[in-house]
Amino acid sequence: MLTLRPNCECCDKDLPAGAIDACICSFECTFCVNCAEQKLRGICPNCGGELIARPRRPAAKLAQYPASTQRVLKPEGCAKAASDSAQASTLSERTV
Repeated sequence: MLTLRPNCECCDKDLPAGAIDACICSFECTFCVNCAEQKLRGICPNCGGELIARPRRPAAKLAQYPASTQRVLKPEGCAKAASDSAQASTLSERTV
């Protein structure tokens, strides 16, 4: 069962269980859609896996199967991923 982490690992934005702007990888690393698309370009900085929309748990099931309250924050991984992406973009522009 998904843990439904409560925040973005990059920017610490709150991502409650019903959030429509939460993305996860296969290891459940969790990011807001803005960080996932803009900073990380759809790739998890922790495992290299694809980031996809996180499913939402039906409200009726949240009482029995609550979302996690444990926050995970790793802004250094996101900063490195953003830096690597910017460098790759600059290199590709130079080769055109």
